[in-house]
Amino acid sequence: MATLLNVDEALARLLAHAHTINQIEQCPLLNALGRVLAKPLTAPHPIPPTNNSAMDGYALRHDDLATQGSTTLPISQRITAGDIPAELTTSSAARIFTGAAIPTGADTVIPQEQSQTENGHVTFEAPASIGQHIRRAGEDIQQGHSFLSTGYRIQPQAMGLIGANGIATIFVFRRLKVALLSTGSELLMPGSALQNGKRYNANHFTLIGLLQALGCEIIDCGTIPDKLSTTINALEAAATDADLVISSGGVSVGEEDHVKAAIEQLGKLEIWKLNIKPGKPLAFGSINDTPFFGLPGNPVSLFVTFCLFARPYILRMQGIENVQPQTTKVQAQFNHTKKSTRQEYVRSRLTTMEHGSEVNTFDKQGSGILSSTVWANSLTIIPPDRVITAGDLVEVIPFNELIT
Repeated sequence: MATLLNVDEALARLLAHAHTINQIEQCPLLNALGRVLAKPLTAPHPIPPTNNSAMDGYALRHDDLATQGSTTLPISQRITAGDIPAELTTSSAARIFTGAAIPTGADTVIPQEQSQTENGHVTFEAPASIGQHIRRAGEDIQQGHSFLSTGYRIQPQAMGLIGANGIATIFVFRRLKVALLSTGSELLMPGSALQNGKRYNANHFTLIGLLQALGCEIIDCGTIPDKLSTTINALEAAATDADLVISSGGVSVGEEDHVKAAIEQLGKLEIWKLNIKPGKPLAFGSINDTPFFGLPGNPVSLFVTFCLFARPYILRMQGIENVQPQTTKVQAQFNHTKKSTRQEYVRSRLTTMEHGSEVNTFDKQGSGILSSTVWANSLTIIPPDRVITAGDLVEVIPFNELIT
């Protein structure tokens, strides 16, 4: 019997085969969410571009404040955000609003709550520190600084940062083209009448959602019956225009599982069986020169193996270097008494409590219980031959590290 690959070995092999799609295109900032930068971004000017007020209040020279007691100064100008202020008149204060440019000569802002106004003058009672409540030009980003690097996957907050630099168009790697097909003579598409012996194709939609979340361009190749010649023809056609082919089902050892045999005829099989649960059968190889993933047909096995293996592979193809999900260690609130020779990934729910975080598991962990993936917000890792008792520390992967 062939030795089953562990997770680290399988990932190392997979990522060694992953090559970035290096075609570059321009992308408007409005459409940049989830795209991967192909060229670094450099600040054309400082952020913020000028010294500005962090508060509604009064801008003044700190030297004009009395060392003891109150200070009263005339209000020499009013500055709102967007105004070009005049130089501050000697021994005066400028009424200023949040975001407004600091006038030349001013070095301190006192909040309006710490002042009293009367007859065009303002009085300050509280002490003030020189430089307080002023946002300095370039304190966020200095002009000429590279603030986003090649391989960064654009997040919403980064869109704001790019916009703050006045950049309207960025260079990104083109979207990855992924051909998707399902195997199974028993599969029906939602919307058709349920027939005896048939079931609806849930995996197709799980995979479409996972690929959409990664910003892939999906080539939908539909569903094929469990027949070797049909499987060979469909896989070969799918690889024609795709950067990657992903199939679901047909990768086990049954007489009606034809994916492994088809790949061995069309190209090369690099990985087949993994030492994990759920998801032992996973095919990875190539169809001619196009990489291929054959994911299990069981819905939870498909979900888990995509998240753990296909996702990091896709991210690397998109030009992202750091593709591993971040894990956290929390206290188990469950017992897992049945040892397994395989590393398990159980559907779990992370909860933040007053005393810290804890994790519970779904009561049904079968590889066909798709509802467990909706109830859960994480996968808890149980190493081989390990028993878990409530109170033990366990390693957990939050879903926001796996499906976005």
